[in-house]
Amino acid sequence: MVDSVAIVGWEWIVILAILAVIMIWGPDKIPKLARALGQARKEFEKAQKEFTNPTPEPEQAPTAESKTASDDYLIQTAKSLGIETAGKTREQISKEILERARAAQPQSGQQQ
Repeated sequence: MVDSVAIVGWEWIVILAILAVIMIWGPDKIPKLARALGQARKEFEKAQKEFTNPTPEPEQAPTAESKTASDDYLIQTAKSLGIETAGKTREQISKEILERARAAQPQSGQQQ
């Protein structure tokens, strides 16, 4: 009966390792060490998962609502500057707005 309860081989190694950890770091540091080991393991598993199954982040396409709002603002700006918008692309309208803005800025080299 005593033989089945006896501590043998590797069990002594585990017990000695636990005692060594307690003696080296003290009982107040053990929870911090365990937490740090758990976080390190979690990060390792996360990196391993990303490495084996890379999933690219989906790019967020502009929604129709946000594009319509920006187009409306672009057209309003163009009309306020007196630019005709009928039959022009968004890029053409933007380019004309920039040209008008540059032409309206006073030259920095000229003094009055």
